[in-house]
Amino acid sequence: MRSVHVVGVGYTRVGEHWGDSLTELMAEASLAAIEDAGVERVDGIYVASTFCEVTNNQAGISALVAEALGLRSVYGVRVEGGESSGLMALMEAYAAVASGLVDFALVVGGEKLSDLLPDEFNSVHSMTLPYDSMGYAGVTPASIAALLYKTYLERYEVPQEFVAQFPVLMHNNAEGVSHAQFPFKVKLEDVLGSPEVAPPLRRLECSAPCDGAAAVVLASDDSQTRRLSGQAVRIGGISIRTDYVSPFDREDPLFMTSVALSVDEALLRSGISRSELNVLEVHDSFSILAPLILESGGFSSRSESGPDVKSGKYSLGGELPINTFGGLKARGHPIGATALYQVAEVYLQLTGRAGKKQVDRTKAGAIISVSGFGTIAGTAVMLSGEMG
Repeated sequence: MRSVHVVGVGYTRVGEHWGDSLTELMAEASLAAIEDAGVERVDGIYVASTFCEVTNNQAGISALVAEALGLRSVYGVRVEGGESSGLMALMEAYAAVASGLVDFALVVGGEKLSDLLPDEFNSVHSMTLPYDSMGYAGVTPASIAALLYKTYLERYEVPQEFVAQFPVLMHNNAEGVSHAQFPFKVKLEDVLGSPEVAPPLRRLECSAPCDGAAAVVLASDDSQTRRLSGQAVRIGGISIRTDYVSPFDREDPLFMTSVALSVDEALLRSGISRSELNVLEVHDSFSILAPLILESGGFSSRSESGPDVKSGKYSLGGELPINTFGGLKARGHPIGATALYQVAEVYLQLTGRAGKKQVDRTKAGAIISVSGFGTIAGTAVMLSGEMG
């Protein structure tokens, strides 16, 4: 089984792209990644777009991306796994490269959501929940997030600021980031004073609809990666697990078994421990998801992620910086592309290209991608040349 490396990344700014189609956004990100890698051609294209049939009336989008890139007779497939579609596409490409099916794989994700009216976005976003038991009744992801938030505050008897400070950290990290949707700081009082979406969840604790695309190029082995112009970062391990769709059907709604298992497995495959990670990307489409993922993944003790944030553990200069470009809350959450933005941002950290957001002495990083509230969770561990 061959080692697999990320050798180039590309992405668009996250925001409102009124003049660009979904295919054009993905082509822009793909061309940037291909140029960054220094390859002339890829053997396979793996596309992630969660809602393109509904939002763009488009199926078979992998062929459209290939055509936009000027590629013919290339293997192309679309992978869908809810909000974790990008990571699932990465895993499929990883398996193809590791097995020898392809030598160079392009993984690209994209979504166009800003065209939707609020009711339309809620309807589309709710497709990540079970329709028979939730969707038909008008249950939305925000309402589930609010219930988990309330349960968390009551069980652990902690103040709301312990959760609400996560968006503050994300906006602080996103300040000045050119590809971020919201590249500015907010204060804790701004978050707690913003309108309620579903008590106790507030507007500044939720990600917003947006457009964007991100891409990465994977290459097969060391001999090939050395011939490329880009820098190589090895994917040490990758894992995806599932769980009950509703968190309230689980033994403990505040513990994501899918996160715990995928983190453990990806680290085991990489041969490193949690303590060796220097940077971490977590899925924070709602503020409550950040503490749940950090605690389920074993990075904070139960109920202790809030104090850990307050102590600076997860800040840029802390023990384990998280979401160094702003995460889903501030960088943005173009759903099918989100996990690939995470991969690209960890790649930038491990190759010393993160600019003002650069974390010192980065050798290992990981991303955690979640669909819904742990329905699907995946982890990818990435290692620099020093550990690769």
